[in-house]
Amino acid sequence: MTKGFISKKPTVALLIGTLALTATALTACGSDKDAPTQSGAGDAAAEITYLHRLPDGDEMTKVNEIVDRWNSEHPEIHVKATKFDGVSSAMIKKLETDIAADAGPCLAQLGYSEVPEMFVKGLTQDVSQYAEKYKDNYSGAYSMMKVGDAVVGLPQDTGPLVYFYNKAQFDKLGLTVPKTMDEFVQTAAKAKESDKYIANFGGTDPYFISSMAAAAGAVWYQVKDDQWVVDVNGEKSMVAAKYWQDMLDAGSALTLGRSSEAFGKALNDQTLIGTIAPAWETPLLQDLMTGSENEGQWAVAQIPDFGAGEMTGPDGGSGVAVMKGCKYPEQAMEFNNWFNTQIDDLTTQGLVVAAKGQTKTPESVKKFYGGEDVFAVLSEANEHLAPDFSYMPYFSAISSAVAEAGSAANDGSGTVAQIYDAAQTASVQALEDAKLPVAK
Repeated sequence: MTKGFISKKPTVALLIGTLALTATALTACGSDKDAPTQSGAGDAAAEITYLHRLPDGDEMTKVNEIVDRWNSEHPEIHVKATKFDGVSSAMIKKLETDIAADAGPCLAQLGYSEVPEMFVKGLTQDVSQYAEKYKDNYSGAYSMMKVGDAVVGLPQDTGPLVYFYNKAQFDKLGLTVPKTMDEFVQTAAKAKESDKYIANFGGTDPYFISSMAAAAGAVWYQVKDDQWVVDVNGEKSMVAAKYWQDMLDAGSALTLGRSSEAFGKALNDQTLIGTIAPAWETPLLQDLMTGSENEGQWAVAQIPDFGAGEMTGPDGGSGVAVMKGCKYPEQAMEFNNWFNTQIDDLTTQGLVVAAKGQTKTPESVKKFYGGEDVFAVLSEANEHLAPDFSYMPYFSAISSAVAEAGSAANDGSGTVAQIYDAAQTASVQALEDAKLPVAK
């Protein structure tokens, strides 16, 4: 077995053992007699397979083009990339099936909320001994590839919250971009006097409410003393809750679903002139408003300070994990780091790249956002990602509870704080249902 797969720390062993998966985890790298040394099997190249779901659309630098460049420069580590055409949940099912049949890929793209579940199921490897030397190449998203003390891969793209706003409308109303949430609440009230809204509350979305809490410094899920510690409705989450509750009570924030027709209409008719949203919505907002008078009027800024300093929360994004059965974890991580630091190439795929470094803003994006170097702003947001926030296994299980409590907050029959209370209860229940130890 490859050295370092099973952590010497009891936390990781317990997490897997609790699910009765220790036996499969111990064989994660194949049997000792079949496993090659870390320097490769003699003169043969290490064969690395990589399953991804990047778009590979027109005018993008294709994944296979990037991989071909690696292969030509690294003949001792040969990589074959395969695109999965389907939703992430279907890809997860494929990974589970293929790994069980000893036919899984060496590397696979996983959404950050999928990482903990795949880990506790014993379907990823702990590659912390190889990951450490690459850590400084990445933003705070590095923590999203951790479960307890284990590191299962490297981050690829991120969804830091940023503030999108109609600069022309702000100027017309005499508004300035708020630097703090207190200023944000005040500015929202001022905009409301002109029947304009600078904010939209996404309280039915678990990723939105978690990213808001993370921006305030909350850490929802941690592993301590071999147990999951759940702090969803703690003090810092309540800071975020209060700001949004103040705006809902004042009627100065809208409550439109981000994918709803009403949301697009409010943008286009300039009722909604600002919204806190993940960076990956940059082209989506552009698409929603292309052809309207909004073109060239919008801009992007850092989100207001929730009281934790220059910090933003994660909403979406994915990383590349080393999967169970990979016989070349060290070489896989070498490619993983190289691939995820090809910033210009990955930016053409529409990604907000997790790796540190300068990115080029596509001309179409720059034109819509008034000539602004938007990706420079997004890169800055990456630098301020909450460094300790990560998801729990089975995070999706809280969705229905959040949707119900969020709807009640939207119509005034409930409160924003109750959304976090519902998420706390649902989180504990999901972990207990999975037979994972939860601190009381």
